Amino acid sequence: MTARPVRATLGVVAAVQLALVGVAVAGPLSARVTGEEYLLKVLPVDPVDPFRGAYVSLSYPTLHVPAGQDDTGGSPVAPGETGPVFVPLVRDGAHWVGGPGTRTRPGSGPYLRCDDSSWTLRCGIESWFLPQDRAVEVQDAVVRGDAVARVRVDGRGNAALVGLEVSPAG
Repeated sequence: MTARPVRATLGVVAAVQLALVGVAVAGPLSARVTGEEYLLKVLPVDPVDPFRGAYVSLSYPTLHVPAGQDDTGGSPVAPGETGPVFVPLVRDGAHWVGGPGTRTRPGSGPYLRCDDSSWTLRCGIESWFLPQDRAVEVQDAVVRGDAVARVRVDGRGNAALVGLEVSPAG
């Protein structure tokens, strides 16, 4: 008699955990599957973390929100306020750049849904993991300005970094 309630409880616990995993990966997975591709200019931050392995940590020079700035008619980004920031993407030649961020979701055009809860704007596209032997090579290319990020963005602003395009050293 006690085996049935235990199995039911384990089944519910397993289902809840599976649902939580689904919620955690829904945004990036949606961006990878349904998103459009955009090329963004990148800058390096830090190439290797001994606890996380070989990766290139990236920043995006055109994706920042100066405090209080909002030219889109939406809710301004107030100093010290945290939460989602929507950064519209605007074509600049072969690349895309971030426009002024707002607290209000844009009505049209591509945009990134980012979070400014820390000291920097985080859009989920800041780290690219790769083999140890390639980390230094890719980091050098990013430092030279010979790399761009290939990012997929879905209709809700979820983003996923799907590649770094590195030009040969000139």
